[in-house]
Formats: sequence, structure tokens, C-alpha cells
Amino acid sequence: MGDFSIWHWTILFFYIFAVGLPIAKILGRLGLSKALVILAFIPLVNLIALWLLAYATWPAVRDDSEIFS
Repeated sequence: MGDFSIWHWTILFFYIFAVGLPIAKILGRLGLSKALVILAFIPLVNLIALWLLAYATWPAVRDDSEIFS
């Protein structure tokens, strides 16, 4: 009963892949280290990091006129 079955590990790896990959891609686009994705899996630290990213100065976003030209 104390051991993890193959299904536990499968679900864990799927969760890490499904959550970690998009976060790493976002961090890379922001110019931050992709290694910071580890913070996404630490309770409370992930919420603090999310709020810091939400109010941080982001790189310049393309103007709408550039998208349609």
C-alpha cells in the first residue's frame, strides 16, 4: 500500500509535462531562465511568482498594426 504504482508515476509525469512545458515556454519568451519552472510546483511560491510575473514589466508587445501589415 505504501508503494506507488505505474499509474501514479504516469499521472505525475503527465502533470509535470502538461504544466511545466507551457510555463517554461512563457518564461523563455519573457527572457527568464526556463529553470524557474521548478517554482510552479512549490506551493505558495508558485502563487507569489505568478503575482510577480503579472505585475512585472513585460517585453515590448507587438503593435496590432504590425500584425496585419
